[in-house]
Amino acid sequence: MKLKYIISTAILLAGIFSCDVTDLTPLDSLTDESYWNKPEDLKLYATRLYTDFVKPSVKLDERSDNCLTTNYNDYLFNEKNIPTNSDDGKEDDQEDKEIWSWKKIRACNFFMTRYKQVPGDDSEINPYVAEVRFFRALDYFKKIKKYGDVPYYDKDLQTNDTELLYKARDSRDFVLGKIIEDLEFAIEWLPEPSKAEEGRLHKYVAMTQLARVCLHEGTFRKYHNVSSGTFSSEELLKKAATMAEAIMSSGLYDIVKGDNAGCGQMPFDNYPLYYSNQFIQESLVGNRECILPRIYIVDLFMHQTGRQAGEAGIGYSKDFIESFLCKDGKPIAVSSLYQGDETLEQEIMNRDPRLYQIIDNKNKPYLVMNGTRQVNPYSNVSPSGAVTGYQMVKFKSPLQAQAEARKTTYDWFLYRYAEVLLIFAEAKAELGECTQDVLDRTINLLRDRVEMSHLTVSPEVDANAVNYGYTISPLLYEIRRERRIELADEGFRWDDIVRWKAGKLLENPKTFLGMRVTPEVAALYPTGTFYGENGVQTVNYNGKDLIRPYAGKGLDDTGRKWTANDKRYLEPIPLEELTLNSNLTQNPGWE
Repeated sequence: MKLKYIISTAILLAGIFSCDVTDLTPLDSLTDESYWNKPEDLKLYATRLYTDFVKPSVKLDERSDNCLTTNYNDYLFNEKNIPTNSDDGKEDDQEDKEIWSWKKIRACNFFMTRYKQVPGDDSEINPYVAEVRFFRALDYFKKIKKYGDVPYYDKDLQTNDTELLYKARDSRDFVLGKIIEDLEFAIEWLPEPSKAEEGRLHKYVAMTQLARVCLHEGTFRKYHNVSSGTFSSEELLKKAATMAEAIMSSGLYDIVKGDNAGCGQMPFDNYPLYYSNQFIQESLVGNRECILPRIYIVDLFMHQTGRQAGEAGIGYSKDFIESFLCKDGKPIAVSSLYQGDETLEQEIMNRDPRLYQIIDNKNKPYLVMNGTRQVNPYSNVSPSGAVTGYQMVKFKSPLQAQAEARKTTYDWFLYRYAEVLLIFAEAKAELGECTQDVLDRTINLLRDRVEMSHLTVSPEVDANAVNYGYTISPLLYEIRRERRIELADEGFRWDDIVRWKAGKLLENPKTFLGMRVTPEVAALYPTGTFYGENGVQTVNYNGKDLIRPYAGKGLDDTGRKWTANDKRYLEPIPLEELTLNSNLTQNPGWE
């Protein structure tokens, strides 16, 4: 049975097993005798947990230096208030709301304390145990990234478990060990991809997740100077590299040039869309770059990313646009190919081809209607389009049907092989083991897809390098740059800033400013679009007029400053939780 045929059952079970810790009523009808009878029961239970994967969105990098939305991110401007309770998150960000919640953990532990009642041998039972342990690890990884130390539970709590309910936080190191244990069990018992159902977990998904965890925690420990604990930074980085290399050596995955026919795009001559095509393929099943897809089905299970892309007010920052190299592999500060930024067309000319493929411009069809390509005469600078002028269209299909409300049907990457290559390259660089062979097996495969010059172990130094707050080698700098560009909008950038302890990046005014406005640019738009009382605001920065999306947020705004040990690298625990449990302590700086 394919996963898509049991989605409705998963949604039903989501309601059954997501009860609060003290509300046992929904569980009363699922007694040991009536439910835990056969392996199929375990499979059905585990299926419910698939709803916990990240949902498609154009705002996954909203909190970062990459992009800006209609309303500014209060966290980055240090205006975040401590939430009263764990439901104080944004209405459109359910995952963020529920991080300080043990509903998902309890759902996993409920299974773990009961699955042994089911008769069967290990080969029948353990693959579903592996799925549940994978999702438990996934949720705990989200928690330690956000809060650091958190209470760890390996049983479903009852109302009389007073000591456990009111326990103190366990160390991040301890919880990390449990995460690794769960993922290693998953790697051992999940099936090979060829034996897994479409859209269901297999061992290489677990390997990718473990590589992701180890890279994050290894670099976090290195740059935040965490020297104590069970795992050293070096050990974690080596494990990340080992996992990534095992996936690379499997021969199952590759970097793919996205198929035009698979997504309806009609590229212009000399402007192929090999990169952007990948993100609007109707089906990712069988796509060799896709380690695990989130599968969507017409009229049954759909999303609305196709509608949001280009119309949600989200736009790239000037800083992000300037991070793209020229086609010769050199930074814009030193490349003779760079044409300047008098107009958008000049700015994207001779640049990394991924740039013209993810922002709206005349070299990429915005719509394809009746076999005819259409482009916008100028980039949208309205609050509903792109507040920076750099309109994000990475996930936008040119097919009108995909832009109808909640009617987008193309699949979504949950795990993508490009990330594996970037993990391997970065881990090797951090370990001092990044050779030209490593680059050719990783970064340069990504560049080959878009016909970019290769990265070498001695890259050109960027004269306008962004400020991390510390010095890194030119090679590591370029590997980080590649990660930023290749994985843009896929939800990695904020985690990267945190683990690298790189909040200093956000002090750069170009991270909250947009496109340059010149007389030539203004002439393309209707009269009054820029300047004047009701026009799009601009501000002069280093002699150039740049779009300023947020009124009152000047270039010297102190809220955008980051200290060496800024409290924002960890988020505050909701006040209600501290009141209910006096053994909990608040994260530093949020007291």
